[in-house]
Amino acid sequence: MRLLVALLFMISTAMAGTPSQAEAVRTAFEKRAEAFEIKMKLAKTDAEKLELAKSRPDPLEAGKRMWAVIAGDLEKEWTVDPAGWFLRVVGSLTEENERGEAQPAMRAEVAKVRKALDRYHIESKELPSACMGLVACGGNESLELLRRIANENPHKEVAGVAALGVAMLAKAVADDPRIMGERLSMLRRAIIDAADVKIDGVSVAELAEEELYIIMNLTKGATAPELTGQDSGGRPMKLSGYDGKVRLLIFWESVGSDDNGLFDWVGALRRDERFAGKQFEVIGVHTGPNSDLRKLQRDGVVDWPNFSDPSGELAKVYRIGVRPTAYVLGADRTIHFIGATGTFAELTAAAILSE
Repeated sequence: MRLLVALLFMISTAMAGTPSQAEAVRTAFEKRAEAFEIKMKLAKTDAEKLELAKSRPDPLEAGKRMWAVIAGDLEKEWTVDPAGWFLRVVGSLTEENERGEAQPAMRAEVAKVRKALDRYHIESKELPSACMGLVACGGNESLELLRRIANENPHKEVAGVAALGVAMLAKAVADDPRIMGERLSMLRRAIIDAADVKIDGVSVAELAEEELYIIMNLTKGATAPELTGQDSGGRPMKLSGYDGKVRLLIFWESVGSDDNGLFDWVGALRRDERFAGKQFEVIGVHTGPNSDLRKLQRDGVVDWPNFSDPSGELAKVYRIGVRPTAYVLGADRTIHFIGATGTFAELTAAAILSE
């Protein structure tokens, strides 16, 4: 019996993860990612970049490796920081379910991490990384947990980071005055209590400043920022050059994405009697090789005006993360809609034109 107990203990110990193993997973992935970024910057042609893209480090694989290390010890304090890293790596990823439908990656594992943070670590000093991980995951469960941390964590700096997380996630809930008031209040709290805390080398103060930029410039009712650039032929373009028209501004890319749905939708939209011949225009901001955009235009697939934005500099002005993303702008460049292309963007533009 004693021998059996000893063997079981040895097996369980061998299966348990350690802080050093978690750090090894993190370091290995981040070094590969850094090396990849350097190679991409050094690549001289679009063809080289496309070939390099095949070797991009897989964050989902890294997330699974980290999960294997921390899964059995989520109640232990040492897992809080690597669990936060896990959330940040997999939080924005998707994977196909058995029906071929896209769903959040590692959804069950993410839920277990949230539950462990709520149950065992709500007062932990190690939560800053996890707070930003909850932001990456999004959703009401993450938002409510961040509110709990902000209200219950005894460490002022941790509560400040959680407050920043609330401000970042609450924008997805609504844009009414109450939510906007909460966001501004939480940002002030974050700056006062946690300005110097850094997440991946970026301070809370910088992140809060970014959120303030979004509130002031990229929310419904704000005047959309100007865009100044060039089309695929090098001719100058300005977003304000279309003032007086309702604009559907679409940030998109052609590399590694399924554009057929987007092209068909835009084509149908421009022929629709609600828009054809009206003070309306679809304007694209294409991130990707300029040669791709020119070919699509030569082939007649894309016949609407587009900024060529191969480096993503114009997309940064609008803080674009997911493509395609649509903005519906009024004739005076007031923002009326921000979100996915499709029905809601279409209905918003039609409603403005009918006023």
